[in-house]
Amino acid sequence: MAAAATASSQGRPLALPRTITLRNGVELPTVGLGTFKAGGDEARGAVLAALKAGIRHIDTASIYKNEAPIREALAASGLPRGSVFLTSKVSPYEQGAGRARQAVEGILERLGTDYVDLVLVHWPGVARTPPDSAANAQQRAATWSELQQLYREGRVRSLGVSNYEERHVAELMADPAAEVKPMVNQFEVHPRRPRRELRQLCKQEGIAVVAYASLGCGDLLTAPPVRRAAAAVARSPAQVLLRWALQEGCAVIPKSVRPERLAEWTEPQLLGADWGLSGEQMAALAAMEDGHKYCWDPSGIV
Repeated sequence: MAAAATASSQGRPLALPRTITLRNGVELPTVGLGTFKAGGDEARGAVLAALKAGIRHIDTASIYKNEAPIREALAASGLPRGSVFLTSKVSPYEQGAGRARQAVEGILERLGTDYVDLVLVHWPGVARTPPDSAANAQQRAATWSELQQLYREGRVRSLGVSNYEERHVAELMADPAAEVKPMVNQFEVHPRRPRRELRQLCKQEGIAVVAYASLGCGDLLTAPPVRRAAAAVARSPAQVLLRWALQEGCAVIPKSVRPERLAEWTEPQLLGADWGLSGEQMAALAAMEDGHKYCWDPSGIV
């Protein structure tokens, strides 16, 4: 997988990679658009604005219920299907034998496509199942088995997981029935919760990391270290937080429905060599670490 860097040997910023090469050779764009809590006209408009701005990775999930407006935005953009990387996810309500295949077939139908670029198991737990139940691991394994078959059929170009903790990753990597190993783990990553141990495990296992909640649900935009770095590099706080994640080697999928915000999140704006965060600035952001979690906590799921 491609690795990011903070500066060249001369101390100047480096352009960051546009893609991460997954273990099967598929190229995952490092900059994408998240669509959680966006639906209908709002989702359609945001995705179309993102595509017009040059963003080529759209992240959705069956549980978001916005795949139909995303399909409409893709059609309105006029872009060829192969130029847009689509990620979707099998929800906790869709895990298990028979259900996972049906879920992916529904995703394909709603997106109006013959294949999806990346499918993730959205959550290590199963709906209506106690977190400490062994049924969670059993259903995870059954779900992965079905996703493997869809991958072999070419209906899914790459497979991954989301919100998997270290033990969930280790379990899947050690499962002899999992002949196709996960290529991506998508989870919450930001300066207050950088998840270095989990990211290191993913790196060791050849699993790319996609960070969500990079802006701390908006809370981190006003954090003093972020604002100081933004002033120093003449960029917005959001750009600083996203560049931090990119320099840490993650892909990012920030969410907005505002075209002016999306214009700040294009590849040239976030990946270019015309700016970057220095080692000192990265260290100041790293000092924010306190383990704070803005989103869901999968740590109690066995």
